[in-house]
Parts: sequence; C-alpha cells; structure tokens
Amino acid sequence: MKRIAVFTSGGDAPGMNACIRAVVRGAVYHGIEVFGVRRGYSGMINGDIFQMSSYSVSNIVQRGGTILKSARSKEFMTPEGRAKAFEQLQKFGIEGLVAIGGNGTFTGATIFYDEYGIPTVGAPGTIDNDLYGTDYTIGYDTAVNTALEAIDKIRDTADSHDRIFLIEVMGRDSGYIAIQSGIAGGAELVMVPEVLTPISEVVETLKAGWSRQKSSSIVVIAEGEEAGIASEIAEKIRQQVELNIDMRVTTLGHIQRGGIPTAYDRILASRLGLGALEGLMNGEKNVMAGVVNNELVYTPFRDTIRLPKPINEDLLRMVKILSV
Repeated sequence: MKRIAVFTSGGDAPGMNACIRAVVRGAVYHGIEVFGVRRGYSGMINGDIFQMSSYSVSNIVQRGGTILKSARSKEFMTPEGRAKAFEQLQKFGIEGLVAIGGNGTFTGATIFYDEYGIPTVGAPGTIDNDLYGTDYTIGYDTAVNTALEAIDKIRDTADSHDRIFLIEVMGRDSGYIAIQSGIAGGAELVMVPEVLTPISEVVETLKAGWSRQKSSSIVVIAEGEEAGIASEIAEKIRQQVELNIDMRVTTLGHIQRGGIPTAYDRILASRLGLGALEGLMNGEKNVMAGVVNNELVYTPFRDTIRLPKPINEDLLRMVKILSV
C-alpha cells in the first residue's frame, strides 16, 4: 500500500485532531503517502482531497474539533454518490482509508468496500462512547469532564437557592456521559436510555432526600431517556408532587463536543490513529481499531454497528447507593 487517505465524519469529538496527527505522522514514518479528505464523504465525492505531511499536523494535538472538518453526506448514501467518491479516490491513486467517526461512518465504509473494494480501518471518534469493540471512544473523556465542570457549578447555585436541577447531557442512545458525570458530580439520580426509570421512582428519590433535610438535588438525564427530555421530565415530576418546589432545567448541549481534549483523549486518539494506520498496512479491512482491557484490538465494522454496548451494572448500582 503506497497511498492512503484519512477523513473525519459525523459529529466532531475532542481528540480527532490528535488521531489525524497520528495517522499522518505514522504514514510518513512508514514511507506511505497520506492524503486528507475534507468534510468526510461529502468532500470525497467533491474531490476535496489534498496531500499531507508532518508539517500539516503541527500544533494540532491540543485542539478540539477537526482540522479536516466533518459533514454528513446524504449523497454518499446513494449508489451515484459512492461512484463519484470512488472516481475521485482513483484520481489520487488512494488504495486505503482511515475513517475517524462512528456508526454512520463505518456503515458507509462497509457498503463502499462491498461495491468498490476500498479497504477501510476505523478509529472510534464519538463522545457518546457507544461503539462495541472499544472500552472508550475518542472524545468521551473530555465530554464527561466538560459535563462534570458544568454540574459542579450548577451544584453551587442549587445549594445556594435550595433548588432541584435537572441537567440534560448528550447521549441519544447511550447513557455513558450521564452515568459517569453523574457519579463524579454526586447526582442524586441518573436517567439513561438503557434502563427504564419510572417518574414515580424519581419522585420517591427526591422525596427521600427532602426527608433527610437535603436542601438541593441534582438529576442528570441523558437526552435519549425514554421518559423524555429534561423539560418534559420536569413537568411530569411537578404533576406528581403537591409541594411547590423550585425546580430548574439546564441542557448542556453542544458544549460537550467542543474544547481542549484531555490528556487521556489525546493519548487514546494517538494510539487508535496509529493502530488504524498500521492495521491497514497489515491487511486489515472493514474493522475498527479499539482498546479493550488496555490492548489494541480490531473489531469488524458489522459488529461495531450491530452489537450493543451495555452500561456496566455496577455504575448504575453506585448511583443508587451513593445518593443515600
């Protein structure tokens, strides 16, 4: 393999730049020409492809976001769009791809290989930590720490005014950010998509706190919680509580995607980027590089897409015990 390309796709995540850097510098080290694709599959279709060097990735390891930009491409979902992308890769003589992204990115890469035989090795770039085949994804640690910083600040004002705060964090299908930021932030309750939490249970937990003279409470809610988003859950709680309680809702939103990546995310991203590149060099295809029990592993895309990644039951148990 003489020429490869790297791209980022889907939602951005802190640490993506460190991953890009590892791919590019690893390729240079191994004597492989490396190209960058701007704006994911959309850029691939439009030929927004350029050669990269060690200098191209100087001073980016500490930056959030992605220097290659990211996009979601509806055109790539069509046979015509994928044909255009293949034509552009052929123009540059690109023989393999490193894809930094999540499920949607890997689904596209799988179909692309089936049609045109371009091998891809992925690096898991998503703050949700929802990909089977790796203990942690790039950006997750930073997102948890960003959410935790906000929870700590909200706890101060909640305590000052004897308020209940419902804090909504990202996680449409996964409660990983909610559960870890909730435990670290001392939340009284955490609501995640993986576990059904009746509103009556939320009310009982809050009432138990009031009976112990708790002056404030924090409930952390993943955005994909089955009972609804935080504002809807707040209204349901009000309907079941006779007291006139002072309850506020805060949605953290996209601040969790931005910011300077933590040391852990920079190191993880570098390890996975180099692992993806060297996997590609060694004949791996249609797999995601991941770290499981501190070992680099490769998991087929079809498994990362299909298999669920459940939350550790011990974490859920911890929330209940530590809120007493």
